[in-house]
Amino acid sequence: MVDANKVETEDEYIHVRFRDPDQFDEIRTPDWAEDPAHSVSEGSEVRMGQEEGSDDWQVESVLIKKSVGEDKAEDQAEEIVEKIES
Repeated sequence: MVDANKVETEDEYIHVRFRDPDQFDEIRTPDWAEDPAHSVSEGSEVRMGQEEGSDDWQVESVLIKKSVGEDKAEDQAEEIVEKIES
């Protein structure tokens, strides 16, 4: 399992980053990731990245509602990643 490497509070979300966005050729917020994300934290979003020349998508970051708080947001984001990547 990949661990969060950066947690930043932004306007409405806490941005929990797992991988460097610069390593990806393309980043999307896929609709299918909404179900596993919302099962852990309502209103969260998952950003997936695809490296150039690869068919595989990996979680780049997870956005958790700001009201959750940074510590809990990091735990929830890691749980979401575990559900998606397992």
